[in-house]
Amino acid sequence: MEGWRGAWYVPCLASRETLQELCRKENLICKSIGITNKSLKTYEVEYLCDYKVEEGKEYYLVKWKGWPESSNTWEPQKNLKCPKLLENFLSDKDEYLSRMKGGRALKVRNSVKALKPAVADYIVKKAKQRIALQRWKEELNRKKNHRGMILVENTVDLEGPPIDFYYINEYKPAPGINVINGITTGCECSDCPAEKCCPKEAGFILAYNKRRKLKIQPGLPIYECNSFCRCGPDCPNRIVQKGTQYSLCIFRTNNGRGWGVKTLQKINTNSFVMEYVGEVITSEEAERRGQFYDNQGNTYLFDLDYDSDEFTVDAARYGNVSHFVNHSCDPNLQVFNVFIDNLDLRLPRIALFSTRTIKAGEELTFDYQMKGSIDLTSDSADGLSSSRKRIRTVCKCGAVCCRGYLN
Repeated sequence: MEGWRGAWYVPCLASRETLQELCRKENLICKSIGITNKSLKTYEVEYLCDYKVEEGKEYYLVKWKGWPESSNTWEPQKNLKCPKLLENFLSDKDEYLSRMKGGRALKVRNSVKALKPAVADYIVKKAKQRIALQRWKEELNRKKNHRGMILVENTVDLEGPPIDFYYINEYKPAPGINVINGITTGCECSDCPAEKCCPKEAGFILAYNKRRKLKIQPGLPIYECNSFCRCGPDCPNRIVQKGTQYSLCIFRTNNGRGWGVKTLQKINTNSFVMEYVGEVITSEEAERRGQFYDNQGNTYLFDLDYDSDEFTVDAARYGNVSHFVNHSCDPNLQVFNVFIDNLDLRLPRIALFSTRTIKAGEELTFDYQMKGSIDLTSDSADGLSSSRKRIRTVCKCGAVCCRGYLN
């Protein structure tokens, strides 16, 4: 159907393993699922599933890359040339056994040593999770349009990539909503900080100092130079529009807060870290969705209330890394309203700046009760409109100044 404008594209419901098996039966190549001309005729270890000892020889049950599980085979250890996969197998085994009371290898009557089924099952699940998270990481980095890399990590449980979440880099307007208001003019500056630039035209001061760090107080808007401005891409008044400059890691928290985000690099005080993006909907639609989300126990609604409360950002299905940023009563990020190519006060862009120096490896957080983000109830940025009364949700941020509840 390629080339036909009226073609329909429907997501495939078959599993990756099923598609791989069909390709092999029909001798077809499909690089997107790991079936190449080379892999049709060769065997590569994808992960190790089980272990046993027979007649003094060690064997591993091998899942072959690009082959269905029905093709798994027992192979002697001496034939395996996959040290990293062996390391993962042993690490996962030890991790599981350490959680069991006196967990030991099972001895069968005929002197064959083997793993208990529960141990082997856990090892397979961890291997599948590791592959799924790697694919998700690659997908996120293909889709992001900013400098910083995105890593994914889960050393806590067997949770894999979130279902029904789509990475976007900017607002996705719902039908009938225009997030670009047709601006056709920009500043004529040759030296933006020194002349009457975009912020001054709007009646505000330039938001950044000479080191390109934020210098304004929370609550004040940021007006950056736009696509019609005379200044070039190196203009010091173009910060948020360049996107995240830091490498970040989406990681699984170990205290029941679900996914979180940590920085892999040091972030200095008053630095731009990321935007909060999602689907832009009306407040009326947000009320309707909020009732549905309430039944699920979570939501990702962020009110755009800089000037009015007409619109809301819903990051439940469409969002970026900020979708996974957790709440803290003592946060290291602060919310600011930003205007660039859209000067509509009802539709600011939401930027998160550091409130202090953040060390590499430290989790990033913002206060869900900051202006524009209120009444959150789940394990990520789940803001709800203040007009909906909610059951009070216990806060797990662990800060000394914790208020006790998210709302």
